[in-house]
Amino acid sequence: MNPNYQPLAEVRQKLRVEWYRCPINSTKLRELMKRHDLQGWFQATGHLILLVGTGLLSYFLWSRQMWFGFAIAFFAHGTVASFFTGVAPHELGHGTVFRTKWLNKFFLYLYSLLSWWDPFNYAMNHTYHHRYTLHSKGVREVLLPLTPSLKPTFLLQMFTINLFTQSGRTFGKGGLIPTIIVTIKAALGVRISAEIPSREWLQALHTDQPHEARKSMWWSRIILLFHGVVVMISVITSLWVLPLLVSTSAFVGNWWRYFVGLTQHCGLSDDVPDFRKCVRSITLDPLSEFLYWRMNWHTEHHMYAGVPCYNLKKVYQEVVQDMPKPRTLIGAWREMREIWKKQQTDPSYQFDTPLPETAGSLHRDITDELEYSIGELAPKGLR
Repeated sequence: MNPNYQPLAEVRQKLRVEWYRCPINSTKLRELMKRHDLQGWFQATGHLILLVGTGLLSYFLWSRQMWFGFAIAFFAHGTVASFFTGVAPHELGHGTVFRTKWLNKFFLYLYSLLSWWDPFNYAMNHTYHHRYTLHSKGVREVLLPLTPSLKPTFLLQMFTINLFTQSGRTFGKGGLIPTIIVTIKAALGVRISAEIPSREWLQALHTDQPHEARKSMWWSRIILLFHGVVVMISVITSLWVLPLLVSTSAFVGNWWRYFVGLTQHCGLSDDVPDFRKCVRSITLDPLSEFLYWRMNWHTEHHMYAGVPCYNLKKVYQEVVQDMPKPRTLIGAWREMREIWKKQQTDPSYQFDTPLPETAGSLHRDITDELEYSIGELAPKGLR
């Protein structure tokens, strides 16, 4: 572990962030925190139906050797699948999508398996992210400054196949090749290099929670077994398109997830006890909001993480006078690029999100423990 960082057990004992939370009626909050299986089925199976539909269309066009049509359909398939990585497992990991608990776990593992995602590492990591959002002493999931990259080589991967991007917040384990390498090493129990910040953070989590680290190792073996079987079936049946549609789809057409996902924290203030200053909400069209599992309402999610994704917009409507206005996607990117340019000449510059005149700022005593809830996210050792 980096000697400049405290052991995580000490962090949990010493670091307390007194977050400002917008006042909301307790009865209304309890209503918004109710989980509904029907809405959960709509979100979880709806996303899967889009994946299967674009996959079947891609297969049909491949079987007819209609290559141009196949390329378009496969791009759409990948765009849908890219939101499996870290988006669907995020909300399912909070355990707030379904009222029936085992359904949250079932779909969490299904989505994670298809996208090479590790729900055990993520649960540890994301618990700290919620408790200590952008507080460098408490969490290293997001290391500022994040750069809103528009480099041609990077964008080429975003609009084709994400092969080589490195591990980090934006793409989890990274592109396809780093993901395979990281998963193999994890399955073998190989200790990863701590030279890359995201991997140093993972080492610290594993040292602090060895039981979860063992779960991660076994999960990596299951991932390799599953995708190995997919490749084996494709060889036996000569369906060479099968690994493309199943095992690599989450790495194809990552463009839209990148453009919407980077807006969450990029360019915002660190070490401030106010989610309105370190988290950004944006408005999206209905289809994008569906694929993104409503995480565009990200400030609301951090403030009241026990609220299901399909109720987050209602949270905003309840506290609208106390919140900054959500940016448009273009507006958020314009803001991020302007902040990044200023930080090139003044690395200490931090953007201070403007609040409406009606907004409060004084910390209030929290009497309802529901306001602290992050759902079922935290592993046993971090509760």
